[in-house]
Amino acid sequence: MEQQRTYTNHFILIGFLLLILAFLNINLGSVHIPFEEVFTSLTGGTASKKSWQTIILNYRLPKTITAILVGSGLSISGLLMQTLFRNPLAGPFVLGISSGASLGVAIFLLGAGLFGNFTLFSVFSGWGLPIASSIGAFLVLLAVIVAANKVRNTMSILIIGLMFGALAGALISVLSYFSEAEQIQQFAFWNFGSLGNLTWNEILIFSVVYLLAIIGVIASIKPLNSFLLGENYAKSLGINTRRSRNVILFITSLLTGIITSFAGPIAFVGLAVPHITKLVFKTSNHKILLPAVAIIGGIVLLICDSIAQLPNSEFTLPINAITSLFGAPVVIWLLVRKKKIYV
Repeated sequence: MEQQRTYTNHFILIGFLLLILAFLNINLGSVHIPFEEVFTSLTGGTASKKSWQTIILNYRLPKTITAILVGSGLSISGLLMQTLFRNPLAGPFVLGISSGASLGVAIFLLGAGLFGNFTLFSVFSGWGLPIASSIGAFLVLLAVIVAANKVRNTMSILIIGLMFGALAGALISVLSYFSEAEQIQQFAFWNFGSLGNLTWNEILIFSVVYLLAIIGVIASIKPLNSFLLGENYAKSLGINTRRSRNVILFITSLLTGIITSFAGPIAFVGLAVPHITKLVFKTSNHKILLPAVAIIGGIVLLICDSIAQLPNSEFTLPINAITSLFGAPVVIWLLVRKKKIYV
């Protein structure tokens, strides 16, 4: 009972912190908007300036929602991979899904050097990048699922995913070699990651895919807890380990693919947040961990995005750089202080 009360208090605290950080994140930007004007716009009122209303509702609010979805999605994916592979260094990108998405974008942005000025995705106008990224991620997903059904050892799937990533990286290098400086710069900017480019229609698509993945995650709580003690233990509980493994791989790939498609490859969050959550909640029960990593993942990315805003400046630092610069020292400090990772 006391432990349950502790968990409840933790959830109340991080939930309140998420709301506060979301409101502060909306307040930050190159244009200074008073707190009361932001609050009025968010609660259904109208700001005193039409431009402020437009900035808040069409730019800052979508970016804040994107940060929460991306942070929670990457954190959930990282937890799933660390549990499935029983490896604290596993993250959402170990399956090569992100590399496949990057290869799709590389073909879209850098392909002109090999294929001329026309590529398959150029006909889709502004949707070219997410479509190219989604196709690349989906093709790697299919390859990983096929490989997962051919091998029995879970670690072999991890190695296969890493090899897909290496192969995609090599192909991207070849494309870069034949590309012009402007095209390489475009690809580099996409690689930095971005939370502020999504429209409401894109956020709607993102949210639908995210919710579908969450439903699958909730249904996988029992297999995830059993995988902590190995596949043989899971089989002794009557769990179909192959089917459960495929579901977990599919959910991770779905989340990682849609996030990379819309926000770019954002590093660190999926690897570190599960460890931070385990150190805070001191449990390995996924019924507690899954909602906790989702909330803390959103908190971490909101903090990183707020730092990247450079308040009262027109410049925004790459979110990828901030996630590593801010997060890595925090995790090192936590691990040195606690001296234990809960698995």
